[in-house]
This record gives sequence, structure tokens and C-alpha cells, in this order.
Amino acid sequence: MPRHAAARQQFGHRAARWLAWLWAAFMLLAAPAARAQGVEVLALAATRSNEAVALEYQLRVTLPRAAEEAVQRGVPLYFTAQATLWRNRWYWRDERVARGRREWRVSYQPLTSSWRVSQGGLGQSYTSQAEALAAISKSAGWRIADAGAVDGDSRYYVEFDWRLDTTQLPRPLQIGLTGVGGAGDWTLGVERSIKLAAADAK
Repeated sequence: MPRHAAARQQFGHRAARWLAWLWAAFMLLAAPAARAQGVEVLALAATRSNEAVALEYQLRVTLPRAAEEAVQRGVPLYFTAQATLWRNRWYWRDERVARGRREWRVSYQPLTSSWRVSQGGLGQSYTSQAEALAAISKSAGWRIADAGAVDGDSRYYVEFDWRLDTTQLPRPLQIGLTGVGGAGDWTLGVERSIKLAAADAK
């Protein structure tokens, strides 16, 4: 092999190793931030009883930096949770049996250094951001369908979706989301599909 060709090959190998090292270092540095700006599912279950089909969930939420800065400046944040009950059908598309949806508005009150969570016409104040986020990221016994909507088989499942709703942000911030990397600064949500548990034996 000519000397200049061997030199080029050796340089290429060194460059490839260097790029691989840089990429590994970048991933190690970026991974903690990515984990911190997401949603961790601590509990999620769909059950049926003689009265209803209910969903229980608990999440651990950490706001992305852009959302954190915006809410501290007085911009309200909106969050939604949606649960859809489906019946599996092998011969056709799955049948949607029921759907439930919840929406919260989270805002910071600088004058009182308090946090406000509103849902529908109701609202409650909290002393910290952690308490406010905990209030919107868990639910026990969320009724998504009546018991009569399902029969005794095991062909049902629930699709769960919880997220920060960026469509309700002020218009200037929505425009910013269309830029390169803009949406990633606001990405916060989780989707799961779980089987409906059998009825209690009571």
C-alpha cells in the first residue's frame, strides 16, 4: 500500500475513534438532562368493578427549562390527561368504548410566591411548584366508563396520554416552537397502553 494511502487510512481511523469518543461524551452529559426533563411513570393501572372502569396513575414530572422559565415569568401552563378505553376486535378495527379527558391550568403568583392549579371552575393554591405538579400528575379512581360498557371478557385495554399542552401557550411562544429545536425545549409527556384488569372477586 502506498505510504500516502496508509497515512490517510490511519488518519481516518483516528478521526473515527475521536468522533466516537466525542459522541459518547456528549451522550453521557446529555442523558441526565434528558431524564430530568421528562415524565417518569411510578404507577399506572386500569381496573373494573361492579360500578365502573377506573384508571389510577402516579407520575413524577420535571418541567423542561423553557417551561420552567416561562411559568416563573407569569405564563400559565396547561396540562392534559386522556384515557381511552378500547375493545380489541380481531376481525375489524378496535372499537373505542369510552374516553375521558382532564385539563389543568398551572400558574405562579409572584406577589404571594404561591402556585395555583385550576381545573374547570375549581382552583387550589400550593406553596411550592413540586406540590402543584404532584396535584396534576396523580389520580386514584378516575372513572372513565360505566361498568355496563364492558362485558366479562379480557379484550379491553386503555390508552393513557398525559402531556404539557403547548397549543394553549401565548402566540409568541407558539411561534418560537416552530424553530429549529424549539419544540424539543417544550416536550413533556408520556403515552402508555395497558390491559384492563379483571373485575374484583368481591
